[in-house]
Amino acid sequence: MGKSDIDDAADPPDLVLADPRGTLGLWRRYRRLPRNVFAISLVSLLNDASSEIVYPLLPVFLSLTLGASPGIVGLIEGAAESVSSLLKLGAGHFSDRRGKRKGFVVFGYVLSSFTRPLLAFAGSWTQVLGLRIADRVGKGIRSAPRDAMIADNVRVEERGIAFGFHRAMDHTGAVIGPLIGYLVLFYFATNESAPSALDFRNIFLVASIPALAAVLVAAFFVRESVKTVSEDQAGIAPPLRFSLRGFDNNFKRFLFILALFTLSNSSDFFLILRAQTTGVSAPNTLLLWAAFHIIKVLSSIFGGDLSDRLGRRRLIVSGWILYAAVYAGFAFVSNEVSVWVLFMIYGIYFGLSEGAEKALVADLVKREQRGTAYGLYNLAFGITVLPASLLMGTLWNRRGPQTAFLVSAVLGASAALLLLTLVKTRPAGESEQWAVGSEQ
Repeated sequence: MGKSDIDDAADPPDLVLADPRGTLGLWRRYRRLPRNVFAISLVSLLNDASSEIVYPLLPVFLSLTLGASPGIVGLIEGAAESVSSLLKLGAGHFSDRRGKRKGFVVFGYVLSSFTRPLLAFAGSWTQVLGLRIADRVGKGIRSAPRDAMIADNVRVEERGIAFGFHRAMDHTGAVIGPLIGYLVLFYFATNESAPSALDFRNIFLVASIPALAAVLVAAFFVRESVKTVSEDQAGIAPPLRFSLRGFDNNFKRFLFILALFTLSNSSDFFLILRAQTTGVSAPNTLLLWAAFHIIKVLSSIFGGDLSDRLGRRRLIVSGWILYAAVYAGFAFVSNEVSVWVLFMIYGIYFGLSEGAEKALVADLVKREQRGTAYGLYNLAFGITVLPASLLMGTLWNRRGPQTAFLVSAVLGASAALLLLTLVKTRPAGESEQWAVGSEQ
């Protein structure tokens, strides 16, 4: 962490919170974020641009070029995300244990950047499975230490805006990626509606360019976080256990409620499938996906700041209720215009909840537990993704999409109510005093 980052972190809160209302105050708060937050966020932008060139086209590649069934496509994504979720806990814990995080972050991005372009040479779905798992292993290694680095570099009253900015940059990459894929298909594919194996190979190789740039930025511009444990503590840290021991009941309740909410949050593939049933064409799906992420960018910019000013729990509950309303809307959607409106509202949910959730994790645990806490957070968030998708798919097949989306809406709203009633949050000053006291 450089001198400028330390100086920023040492500034009194009144300088950061001066003129907190309005666009000018928000802009000043963003400008005062430490350089490390900007560097980490740029890495996420570049990596997500690479990932989102590949992701929307991967199911088409698997089905058209490799002949994989929809069940195989679901298996590949479910297995990859499950592996990623399990690794996030271990990586977060060991970053706490070592007191250093950058190595985990850089290695995670290196692994993803080198495996993703190899999809261009995959000749079977089993090879794609192996490459996707390797890609998600990289994500599992880097995610919790990266989030802990962001929390390490800012004060409690800046956490929401820092994570909101990071999510906004990540979503910006998700806007750029599909547009790049669309342009490559439009200008270079022999038939944009039915790309050939060579077309897919060229697109996947193009995806390696921003991925390599992400690695270079992570290696040369992201600086090591401040030490999170003393040198003597690093050598005697407890071994990794899949246990919540050492965390208070408040944090444990948050994790279980988060897992319940995620059970309602199936793969966005089902939203795209629902859009296609209303007549949204394949090229328009790419444009819809890009527009959806533009809303996520804008809402993340303001959502993180609002969580600092209005409270994390209030923003998260609002976001989860909005999510439930959107899924209820998808149960009854009947035309393309309604699909576009619902997708845009869905993007607002991310801005309200994502940054606030990650900031809340830092509020609820001690500083030396942050890496492990973010690993547990990602585990709770990710481990129910596969069951959620299986539940959605089963209900869709047996009862139809209306029932499937309504069940998800009820689960999401129930989780919001439980969060509001069972999880307690600390005022900013009290949270900061508690965090500082835990380090002494």
